[in-house]
Amino acid sequence: MAETRKTKVLIIGSGPAGYTAAVYASRAMLEPLLVQGIEPGGQLTTTTEVENWPGDTEVQGPDLMVRMEAHAKAMGAEIIGDIITDLDLSERPFTAKGDSGTTYEADSVILATGARAKWLGLPSEDKFKGFGVSACATCDGFFYRGQEIVVIGGGNTAVEEALFLTNFASKVTLIHRRDELRAEKILIDRLMKNPKIEPLWHHVLEEVVGADNPLGVEAVRVKHVETGEITEIPAKGVFVAIGHAPANELVKDQLELHNGGYVKVRPGSTETSVPGVFAAGDLTDHKYRQAVTSAGMGCMAALDAERFLAEQDDVEVAPEAPVVQAASAG
Repeated sequence: MAETRKTKVLIIGSGPAGYTAAVYASRAMLEPLLVQGIEPGGQLTTTTEVENWPGDTEVQGPDLMVRMEAHAKAMGAEIIGDIITDLDLSERPFTAKGDSGTTYEADSVILATGARAKWLGLPSEDKFKGFGVSACATCDGFFYRGQEIVVIGGGNTAVEEALFLTNFASKVTLIHRRDELRAEKILIDRLMKNPKIEPLWHHVLEEVVGADNPLGVEAVRVKHVETGEITEIPAKGVFVAIGHAPANELVKDQLELHNGGYVKVRPGSTETSVPGVFAAGDLTDHKYRQAVTSAGMGCMAALDAERFLAEQDDVEVAPEAPVVQAASAG
């Protein structure tokens, strides 16, 4: 029989924003339910060395997320391994449906669904996904030990992926449409000094080439953005690292969005266009997109939710104004 769970605070998502929100909501005695989603731990579970988390000179991404989950549980949050497939924000209490069949009713919602990898949209890219084409170096890099591979992109994600892949590949070609990278300077310096990495400027991926039986990548065809010249580069793996898009599927038709699909929040707050619904982390942050800023926003969301719920309680328990009757003359 389908179960209905009721909570003051429903947290959807389990990255740094979600777990931090759970810690703060628990400390406020709100007894939050956190539904982990399709990727428990979020993007950091597919990251190796994290060097910019305060207090840790270096920490493995999956280890950091395990610690965050344990912290949230220790504070009293209930962590649920479910996936929210539908969310109704039209009235309070808000209603969410889980893939498990469970219905969640919540007086407030904190959205921390994060972002997902973007793809180029090429037919050949789609054909070889999982068979040589990947968007996660830490997931699939091991399979290309001693092989030549290519990375597509020019931001932090691409540079980090390329550097990580040098642990396995014999050569990494970084393909970028411009002649300079948009990554942090420290990452660019590391990339340019790495003998295994060869940047290929002013090129875009045109086609992934491979065998059909068994399915597998053998090369890529790239096009020069100025001359149109096509070059074929041998490669056994193709890693697409062109950034991420906000995971807004649950709310894209219910909340105000901006900047290409990010949930819009009131400046200096995590309040969305629906009272009682708050957003934190990469779902709303199109500018910084860091684990530490996501965690900070998770804290803000929990505090905003606590304040919202307190205000609702005040309204509900406010006594009616006494009726004052005029004294009769006599």
